[in-house]
Amino acid sequence: MTISTKYILVLQIFFLSVIPAILSAQQIDTIKNRIPFKESRALQRLDNHIMIDLSQHRTPEKTNIFMFLSKYNNLVNVAVPAGVFAGGVIANDKGTRQNSLYIASSSAVNLLVTTVIKRIVRRPRPFHGRVQIVAVYEPGSSSFPSGHASSSFTTATALSQVYSKWYVIAPAYLWAGSVSYSRMYLGVHYPTDVATGAILGTSTALSMKFIQPGH
Repeated sequence: MTISTKYILVLQIFFLSVIPAILSAQQIDTIKNRIPFKESRALQRLDNHIMIDLSQHRTPEKTNIFMFLSKYNNLVNVAVPAGVFAGGVIANDKGTRQNSLYIASSSAVNLLVTTVIKRIVRRPRPFHGRVQIVAVYEPGSSSFPSGHASSSFTTATALSQVYSKWYVIAPAYLWAGSVSYSRMYLGVHYPTDVATGAILGTSTALSMKFIQPGH
């Protein structure tokens, strides 16, 4: 597959992903009413139990650490492909520059898909649930899936596909796992939100591998 063909496919995926996001407010409301979020009682009880336990064992030190991870997740997601691209420019390496496109495209598609799912499912945040969980802060938007989990795992997976060395893979997934855990610790996402986000992010990055050189 030539590079130009890959670029065209990326644009097609991008525009196909955008279509649901630009539905009118009335259309989105109709979809929301048809597809309310449903979770088994047992799973919801487990979600609640974990969230309550985490909220009762917070410390100022841990809270500061997990707030830091959550706050800078988006910066890392932008810095990784930017850094790879800069390395490709400095080394005049076309393959490295294309790898940066792969990482960035994976993140872009994941963001669109996650946003659409959030708007359709509209799961209330834990602090708005029937069993209200005390949160460190209260972000807007809906809860399912976790955008932080999906974006961090997209970046970690794409970066690991580009540089398949243990010293890249281990820190990448340690970061993604820590960011994902922080969302539960801070009381802003249920475990099922985070697990789904991690699966979604990983799947998105793997599905975009055709952009990598040699594919």
